[in-house]
Amino acid sequence: MALAVCALAIPALAAPARPQLHITGYVITAELNPATNHLTATADVTFTALEDLTSPVFELNNGLNITKLTDATGAALNSERLSTNSTVHVSLQTPIVKGSKNTFHFEYNGTLLNAESSPVEGIKLAAVGDPISMLLYAGRWFPMTGLYTDRFTSEMHIRVPADYTAVGSGTITKKTLPDGRSEFGFTWSRPGFPGTIIAGKFLAPIRGGGNNIHVYVTEKRKEAAAKFAAVAGNEFEFMTNLFGEPESSRINIVELPEDALYATWAPEIAAFPGNRIVDGTAASKRLLSNTLAHQWWGSEVSPATLNDAWITNGMSRYGELMYLEDSAGKNAFQTAIGDVSAGALAYDTEPLSTLGRLDPYSPQFQSMTLEKGAMVYHMLRWELGDEVFQKFLRGVLSQFTDKGVRSSDVQTVAEAQSRLELTAFFAQWIDGTGAPNFADKYSVYRLGNNKGFRTVGSIGEDLDLFRMPVELRIETDGKTEDRRIDVSGNDSPYTVETFGRPRKIAIDPENWLLKSTPDLAVRVAVLRGQQLVIQGDLTGALAEYQKALDANKNSSLATYRIGEVFFTQRNYQSAANSFRDALRGDDDPRWTEVWSHIHLGYIFDVTGQRDRAVNEYRLAVQTNDNTQGAINEARERMKTPYKRPVADN
Repeated sequence: MALAVCALAIPALAAPARPQLHITGYVITAELNPATNHLTATADVTFTALEDLTSPVFELNNGLNITKLTDATGAALNSERLSTNSTVHVSLQTPIVKGSKNTFHFEYNGTLLNAESSPVEGIKLAAVGDPISMLLYAGRWFPMTGLYTDRFTSEMHIRVPADYTAVGSGTITKKTLPDGRSEFGFTWSRPGFPGTIIAGKFLAPIRGGGNNIHVYVTEKRKEAAAKFAAVAGNEFEFMTNLFGEPESSRINIVELPEDALYATWAPEIAAFPGNRIVDGTAASKRLLSNTLAHQWWGSEVSPATLNDAWITNGMSRYGELMYLEDSAGKNAFQTAIGDVSAGALAYDTEPLSTLGRLDPYSPQFQSMTLEKGAMVYHMLRWELGDEVFQKFLRGVLSQFTDKGVRSSDVQTVAEAQSRLELTAFFAQWIDGTGAPNFADKYSVYRLGNNKGFRTVGSIGEDLDLFRMPVELRIETDGKTEDRRIDVSGNDSPYTVETFGRPRKIAIDPENWLLKSTPDLAVRVAVLRGQQLVIQGDLTGALAEYQKALDANKNSSLATYRIGEVFFTQRNYQSAANSFRDALRGDDDPRWTEVWSHIHLGYIFDVTGQRDRAVNEYRLAVQTNDNTQGAINEARERMKTPYKRPVADN
């Protein structure tokens, strides 16, 4: 059983260190022909030169060909396509002067069918087809620069077959063309990222969770739409209470093709593959809340550069976790924090402030901006306190509405709201790498005259420049005492007096800090292994899982993941041994038990041992653990044997 990863990264190529130009606005007319997978479009692109230009560069999907290119006077311009990085280089006879405002007119067309022409290898971001066409901003279906950093306004006119509905950002118009097709107009007048259009054979929008939620789905997904809308309404209301009013209260939840990426967002838009809308899992609900959070963190404010991507990616992830805390309780929140901590440390070799040099689709960029970014906010919440933390979030949003925000801006707002000096905090977590490994040494002394006990100790850690408050929990014969200790450097002494005799002392018991622990070492190695499985490197994955076992020889999670690899390789005996080892292990996480029984059932089914398979499915049901629909799957397999999918052959 593989738990879904809620990954929402900024889909972009590595950005140039210094942008050439700033696009301020578009006027686009596009015709979609789903029957032929064809797009025909014109785009008037208005931009300001940020330096003297002799060859402006625009990004454009490799599946699209420019048929005409002119400047504002109508003079023809020449261009050269560079397919290796999905760019178009425009040749100028007369240089454009720095600071001048210019407009280029592009006419272009092409076939958009799959990921072959995508600017991001292996991920379909723009496709014209039936019953759903998607032109995602990240798909570069119009000439652009500075993905998710260069804000613009737009006016779009989208022509589609009569039975199609187009969904975009902003004020909507619709008219019927003489040939019977429909033309949808979308105007977004604030600087932002209104570059996504999704068109399909959608039913009339289904509402739920308030009049502001509109769900656009095909007939196939109709039954699940209202329920998904209700969940979205609850999540959006929570985000509004947390972050303040968004730029727009309208949210269009739109169905994407099944082979699209996990999720995407644009102003007023949250889009998902149809199976995500219908499955009703906790993972999909978390993905929904993460995507909705981008209406504030991404749409309302955006990173000034990709080095600042942690600000919006991280807060969207942490907004997801804060909703989980509110809706599912503290235990669910703490479990999620453990998972996020593992992701934060899995590739922590580059500071967050330098990640713009990496491929934003790399595991390192995604883990760091999402997971470590979320942990930065989590730790800042601990340092500031809940009330000030919320003021800080609203302060960032209000001061940088429709603007790019830098890490230094975040620090400035946090210091202004809290009146704390946070240079050490941001130096450690934004400009540094690694996490402290805490150790506690202490002695307990009885005080005279029945006055209780004095504990004298010191908190040690291995990062010389680390400085943060750390919670210390002292469990005594009587009540439990919590103390806030300022830790600075390798050794920080403390003295605590309690009435009852201390029995146990814990450092950071509520997991407010990102820290190195043996348990986390297991999770980090397992996470790296999972990434290698996704990349098809099963040998490398097994090596990472073995590292996890070296850290904890009883890890059920590590042995379960090893069993998955062997099962994929059809090495059934080794897989069965590993799943049995998982059942004999530490049962952490708990779902490894139910899914180990299910996988043993799979193995017995494919090896012709039906009675033994049914017994394993029965044991799975008896765990009463329905994580990711485990019990439902076990009951179904008790009725019908498991068969390996043909695609696996």
